[in-house]
Amino acid sequence: MEKPPKQEETGFALIHLLPNALTITAICAGLSAIRFGVQGNYVLAVQLIIAACVLDGLDGRIARLLNSDSKLGAELDSLADFLNFGVAPPLVLYFWALQDIRSTAWLAVLLFAVCCVMRLARFNAGSKSETCDQDNAYFEGVPAPAGALLVMLPMYLSFAFADVPLLPSILICLYMVIIGLLLISRIPTWSFKTTKISRENVKYFLIGVAVAGAALLTFAWVTLIALCVTYVGIVLWAWLDRKIPSNR
Repeated sequence: MEKPPKQEETGFALIHLLPNALTITAICAGLSAIRFGVQGNYVLAVQLIIAACVLDGLDGRIARLLNSDSKLGAELDSLADFLNFGVAPPLVLYFWALQDIRSTAWLAVLLFAVCCVMRLARFNAGSKSETCDQDNAYFEGVPAPAGALLVMLPMYLSFAFADVPLLPSILICLYMVIIGLLLISRIPTWSFKTTKISRENVKYFLIGVAVAGAALLTFAWVTLIALCVTYVGIVLWAWLDRKIPSNR
């Protein structure tokens, strides 16, 4: 009796594991941000959350470029998003300035986290639906990474203008709740996915990216404040643009 042919062992090329490695690194950054928030090193905690946002923007794109998308990677990315954008930012805010109204502040933290996980669940359900007709030019509600960066705006203001008194704790809690509600809102937010740059303007776009990168490295907190304000303006513009009927 002949033995069945031996199956060839299959493996993964190391480069195909790069997207998952970036996701794991982002998870480590988010967990470390919570640790440093507990220890009082708030600047490093915020920097780690921003690093997690950058890694989140890279892992999916690299996976598509390498044609190494997988269900495991998608689920891992979703879990990392909840930790890095729904748990770490409100906890760092809580440790930073909300200890004097713990009960009220904790309710705000819980609400933001719940809104973030609902936002991610809605996005995952929409992306898996075959009948869902989505406009790729817009997200529905503020994306989780943008919400994480926006909710830490009071910290950017404090780091940039050290002599200015902190905002009242109750206002920070209210701001956290508002950002959480924006995550699950139906407000259309520009996704940048379908935005195209003409050949004539590519050089100006690249110069702008270089200037923004240099500003972020040199004047990090002021630049982040400007980016948050600009993003809010873009959201308002997109909302008004969708509400105003076209005359054409």
